[in-house]
Order: sequence, then C-alpha cells, then structure tokens
Amino acid sequence: MGTQMKLGMFYWQVGHHIAAWRHPESTPDSGVNVPHLIELAQLAEKGLFDMFFMADSVTFWRGSLESMSRDSYSTWIEPFTMMCMLSQHTRHLGLVCTATATYDQPYLLARRFASLDIISGGRAGWNLVTSGNKLEADSFGLGEHMEKAARYRRGREFAHVVRGLWNSFGEGAFVRDRESGRYFDPDKIQVLDHSGEFLGARGPLNVSPSPQGEPVLIQAGASEDGRELAAATAEVVFGASQSIEYAKEFYSDVKGRMANYGRDPDSLKIMPGLSVNVGETHEDGVAKFEELQDLIDPRTGLQLLSQRLDYDLTGYDVDQPLPDIPVNEIGGSRAEMTIKTARDNNMTIKELYRYFAGARGHYQINGSVTEVADLMEEWVTDGACDGFNIMPPLYPHSLGDFVDLVVPELQRRGLFRTEYEATTLRGNLGLTRPPWSAGDLEGSTIGKAAAE
Repeated sequence: MGTQMKLGMFYWQVGHHIAAWRHPESTPDSGVNVPHLIELAQLAEKGLFDMFFMADSVTFWRGSLESMSRDSYSTWIEPFTMMCMLSQHTRHLGLVCTATATYDQPYLLARRFASLDIISGGRAGWNLVTSGNKLEADSFGLGEHMEKAARYRRGREFAHVVRGLWNSFGEGAFVRDRESGRYFDPDKIQVLDHSGEFLGARGPLNVSPSPQGEPVLIQAGASEDGRELAAATAEVVFGASQSIEYAKEFYSDVKGRMANYGRDPDSLKIMPGLSVNVGETHEDGVAKFEELQDLIDPRTGLQLLSQRLDYDLTGYDVDQPLPDIPVNEIGGSRAEMTIKTARDNNMTIKELYRYFAGARGHYQINGSVTEVADLMEEWVTDGACDGFNIMPPLYPHSLGDFVDLVVPELQRRGLFRTEYEATTLRGNLGLTRPPWSAGDLEGSTIGKAAAE
C-alpha cells in the first residue's frame, strides 16, 4: 500500500461557501442545530475522517450590523462545548477545536482539553490560534490588540506551559492500590513552575492523562512567525495553499525547521484546506459551484473580503483592482496571499470577493471524482502535504458527496484507510506522544515535591 493521506472535516456552519445558507437545500440554523451537528460528525466518521475540526472567534469580525446581518457566520455554539457533546455520538473521530492563546489562561485551557480528552477516550485536539481578529481585545475590555510578533511569542510560551501541565503525571502514576491505600505515586508527579515573558503558572494539573497521553496540538499560521511556531510545537498544521508549488515550499520549509527543535519531520502532519464540489462528471461539479456563486450577496462578499484583508473596502469601485493596502501588524499570511492572488491574476475587487467567497483563500476544486482524486493524490505523493482538511461548501450535501464518491476512489487507489487503525486521534494520525522538557523554554522548572 502506498502513501496514506490524512483527512480532517473542517466544520463551518451551513457550509464553507459564504452563500451556502441561502441555498434551498441548506440547514440555515446549522450553527445551533444539535441534531444536524451530530449528523455531520457521524457522516464524517462514516467516511473514516481522522478528525472533526472547528474554527472559532470569540466575537464578531469587523463590519456594520447591516453587513453582518447577511452573513451566516455570526452566532454559533462555542466549539469546546460542542466537541464534548459530539464525543458522546462518535467512537473514532478526532474532535479538534480552536482556542486562543492570546485571550485565555494556560491552566484553565489545559484543564478543559485534558478533560475533553478523557471524555472522548483520547480523541481531543487543540487548534492553537493567536487571534487575528482585533475586535477580540474589545470583548475582553483591553482596547488594544497585541501586535502579531508578540502574539506568536506568547503563543509559543502558552503551548509550552499547557504541555508542561499535561505532563504532570508520569507513566503509571495512578496506581489506585486499595490494599496499600496509595492512589497515585508521588514520585511520578512533575510540578511545573513557570514564570516567563507573558505567563506564570504552577502545576500539577488536577486532571489525569487520557488513553493518548495528551491532546494533539494543532496550529494554523503560515506567516514567518506561524511557521516557526509550527516547527517548534505543532503536531498538525492546517494552512491555505493556492498552488501545489506554494504547498511544496511550505511543506519543505516547515519540516526543515523542525531539526532546530530536535523534532522528527514525521511527527508533524501538514493538512491544507481543500474545498470540493464533486459530481459524477466535471460539469456536475462545476454546476454545484456555480449554483452557490449565483447566491452571493455583493454586500456580504465585500464585507468578507474587508474582514480578511483587515481593510475596509466600502465605497471602492468593485469593478476596479484592489487599492494599495498597507501592511499592518494585525493581519496575517492569509491577507498577504489574498492580495498576491489579486495582483497575479489582475482581479477586480468583485472578481476577488467572488473567488474568495467559496473557501476564504483555500484551494478549491470543482469537477469529477477522478479530477478530485487525481489532485489529492498528486499533492500527497509529490510532497506538498500529508493530507487535507476538507471544507464542504454546503451541508450536508457536499460532505455526503465527498464521502460517497471521493473516499471510495481514494481507497481504491490505496491512498486512504478502509477502517480506523486506532481508537485515539493520535493513533489514527500515526503520531506518538512527543517528549516535553522544562528546559525547552526559559522560565520553567520542574520539581518532584507534591503541590502545597
């Protein structure tokens, strides 16, 4: 059997196309419809996906209430709560949700995710973000959003502390010996004591390890800061690639940096986003895409583009190219990639937001089963990625099409599993629990004494 790709199912309410909620066969209340969410998770598990992945922002993105009122991505269930619910309706599917390292505290986050890992039987993953949405600062009464370089330094320190807390208990620490009266072995407890640039925390964590040891750590940045953070900390990277050439460069660059941190490149799985409209024929797949494109509200398309560029395009002639947009310290690599796409293809603002509306800067393919499988095979076998985070444009139909049409073809080619290899997320991804050392970052020490 050849290279086996990994697959995530990236949940975005109603579907990843910005106009999905307006489609007559959509589920408009997807973000709060619990039976629908369970159906999607179970459909992803039927397709043997490695994980169910959910993004998050703790507040609205910038925009007028009028423009936001036309966008389905406005209210949704907080993802951690949702994953706890889904854990009780699935058996093998990994459960990955986003939590910010900029507006959270490491001890509380470590405790929540360690608990989800136990509840799910070792299927939890944390998608570490540093909050590209500057309005989140207002939500916490801070007034000013931390600049990007500082957010990433804090993110690395945050991940180090969280993992230190997850490693509070050594192998076999919980003896639970009724005869001796010893519940856990105090000699196998590591008490983290950390005081760093941004954070302070003392362990141990009061949650025991799960069957996979600790949750899988996932990261999504593609900027210089994001690549370095991924090389240092991530076990899965979710990013956006507009071409196989860019994907290959990103893949080799990030994996090449891992040696600086004493890490094996195979301990990181790179899974770019992929939006798929698939049909029995090329024309069928394209027709599904065009049907969604015809539903785009111009105000919503322009607002989405403004959000992602962190630049208000209201009032500009949409039949003209993008104006000169200054580089700022808030936006990230996605904004830079979007601007480059527009310049390279001489796009007008309208053409760009219509292009961007389908997958927000991720790669899109619309066509036949063979075309989709050919692209996925080429990217994995040519060293552009280890798999994909699939972004269905419309629920449940696009996900169902992928599971019923594409998955069997990938299996026929020997590119994808025919059954789950393990019951844990780490096991299905082919990842072992990585080592952790207090010496990996300044400000941490480990003690063996019990907490006072």
